Amino acid sequence: MAERWIAHLDMDAFYASVELLRYPQLKGQPVVIGGRREHQPRAGADGQLQFSRLRDYTGRGVITTATYAARAFGVRSGLGLMKAAALAPDCILLPVDFEAYRAASRRFKAAVREIAPVIEDRGIDEIYIDLSELAQGRGSVAHDPLGGLKQLAQDIKNNVRAATALTCSIGLAPNKLLAKIASELDKPDGLTLIRPEDLATRIWPLSVRAINGVGPKAAQRLEDLGVHSIGELAACDPAWLIQRFGKSYGAWLHESAHGRDERPVVTHSESVSISHETTFERDLHAVRDRAELGAILDRLCEALARDLSKKNLGARTIGIKLRFEGFKTVTRDQTLEAPVQAAADIRRAAGLCLKRVDLSKRLRLMGVRAAGLEGAVQGPASGLRARPKAHKPSNQSLFGE
Repeated sequence: MAERWIAHLDMDAFYASVELLRYPQLKGQPVVIGGRREHQPRAGADGQLQFSRLRDYTGRGVITTATYAARAFGVRSGLGLMKAAALAPDCILLPVDFEAYRAASRRFKAAVREIAPVIEDRGIDEIYIDLSELAQGRGSVAHDPLGGLKQLAQDIKNNVRAATALTCSIGLAPNKLLAKIASELDKPDGLTLIRPEDLATRIWPLSVRAINGVGPKAAQRLEDLGVHSIGELAACDPAWLIQRFGKSYGAWLHESAHGRDERPVVTHSESVSISHETTFERDLHAVRDRAELGAILDRLCEALARDLSKKNLGARTIGIKLRFEGFKTVTRDQTLEAPVQAAADIRRAAGLCLKRVDLSKRLRLMGVRAAGLEGAVQGPASGLRARPKAHKPSNQSLFGE
């Protein structure tokens, strides 16, 4: 056995699966998650629940996740709901319920820790698990030297199902990079083990997009250069990759294509920043829609304040994010003398940021971010004594400031 064994556990269609527990009658049907409160199922005259359909949706929302039955129509996470409606108008549409998803997330991670405590939290529906030490205590099963490791992974899957009634897929490999790829190969409810000798048959035929860290732009550049699969990437001269993608990223592409990754499983990490943002159903103007924008900004600041309070954190930097018609995105930050946590303080700092933005065009998205996080904030902060950076004042509305 290899000295190091890493598992990547990914919950299967997580949000949708949680919803199917609530609405078991939808099992096997095409369902997408991403609707608003108004898309909540309602009881009909016969007492049966009536569900919204994609064809009835209007707005700019995007799909959060979809069941595998819906994905068969080309519907996927991140796709606009209006575009999805054109592909699959009869898909059932459900609203997002993050509280339910977070609760299920806590349960599945607790179930994993009962068996394997060394985990790296990668989000609401996925984790890395270091199984190296536990695997050493598992022997062969039915003459399979890796049978004990596979049984350990199956025990984790069984414990997750018992705690949540949900399925997950696990990829096993000597490192995080290969484990992440492996967890996607046999979804849903998969258990896939990849060894270094499996690279040529299981990994190299895959698209370069299968490597976590190769995004759409990098994949397109590689395709333009005639590199489509991971195997073709592995065959590229490292110097050729470095020349075209830079020293760091080019070298990383070469190493990744050969399945090499030494990153450890990180069991704890501090929050770098916390943010909340929302996309509007219609474009809003800073003057004509001042009251509505002000209310939205208030809610974003209040949500940010709640998150900071729960974590007992204060922020020395408050930032805003604005996306205008035409998809131009602008960000501004305000650094303060002392950390802030209260919604009113966050709102005032956001107002200082807004003064440095030309608000003449209509807005389609707004967000607020807290960074420079510090612990143990006590009482009202005085960070807003800081003078804002020099700027040319705007004569636009500041949403109530």
